[in-house]
Amino acid sequence: MDDNQKQKPTIERVDVKTGFNCNNRCRFCVQGNKRDLYGNKSTDEVKKTLEDARKDSDSIVFTGGEVTIRKDFLELVAYAKSLDFRIIQVQTNGRMLAYREFAEKTIAAGANEFSPALHGHTPELHDWLTGAKGAFKQTVKCIKNLKELGQPIITNTVITRSNYRHLPEIAQILIHLGVLQYQFAFVHSLGTAKEYFGSVTPRMTFIEPYVKKGLALGRQRGVMGLTEAVPYCFMKGYENSVAETYMPRTKIFDAKMVLDDYTEYRWTQGKVHGPPCQECTWNKVCEGPWKEYPEHYGWGEFVPRTDPCFLDDGDGDDSKESC
Repeated sequence: MDDNQKQKPTIERVDVKTGFNCNNRCRFCVQGNKRDLYGNKSTDEVKKTLEDARKDSDSIVFTGGEVTIRKDFLELVAYAKSLDFRIIQVQTNGRMLAYREFAEKTIAAGANEFSPALHGHTPELHDWLTGAKGAFKQTVKCIKNLKELGQPIITNTVITRSNYRHLPEIAQILIHLGVLQYQFAFVHSLGTAKEYFGSVTPRMTFIEPYVKKGLALGRQRGVMGLTEAVPYCFMKGYENSVAETYMPRTKIFDAKMVLDDYTEYRWTQGKVHGPPCQECTWNKVCEGPWKEYPEHYGWGEFVPRTDPCFLDDGDGDDSKESC
């Protein structure tokens, strides 16, 4: 069977970017100036996208930009529910959901999973990183509202040069708030993050101990903590916290294009392997760093691992499977 005849992997989730208008101006924003180039899609455009997306999966993520500031947000969530999406996740900065009534209406419309983002352990740091005064208070209030309303909360924290030392403190806050899962995602140096690369992107070797301490706090409390875009050479002892091993196959409906398989994109275009990777026993399961990282910093920090590659086999016991 040749490559053209091989069956395509099943898409498990669809990511619908409804537009790029946002009430934050994050210093690490991967979308950059898309808000100026594209703004938001119309209601009809998004509804048509939802119809197309439903053909691929019954699990959807609403994202952008900031989807909750759209005047038609509740209408779009309700429309997704009418299309029988089983999981309707809202990826958000959380500021609108700080308003209890709005959070209740969002859940009533059909949203049943939420992914708010907290990027600092203090109002000063979070608000500075997001370019929005008062954002920390609102995001924390969002998480409290959703927790009280019985919703699954899966948070994201972008690892930057300004906050990596405080990842353990951020983890403590999120654990205390009762989130289901938290994730530390290494900054993807595109968009605004590319423009300010030197002041935004930290060294992998610097972040490693803080990432591990932050993950350890979750382990101690029975809360799942994950990392994204942190290669296995920096994750020894925390291999089962690498998010890429859990990520569902996702199709992304972007501004003017559709990315059919985000997993394939990460392996073939988004991330890279360098000379040290060829000697690493984890090479076949490790996606490597975002390609922009070694373009700036080189491969000197990446030390090949020579230990056997074993991952949790996912059946709930202590057995492992070779990778």
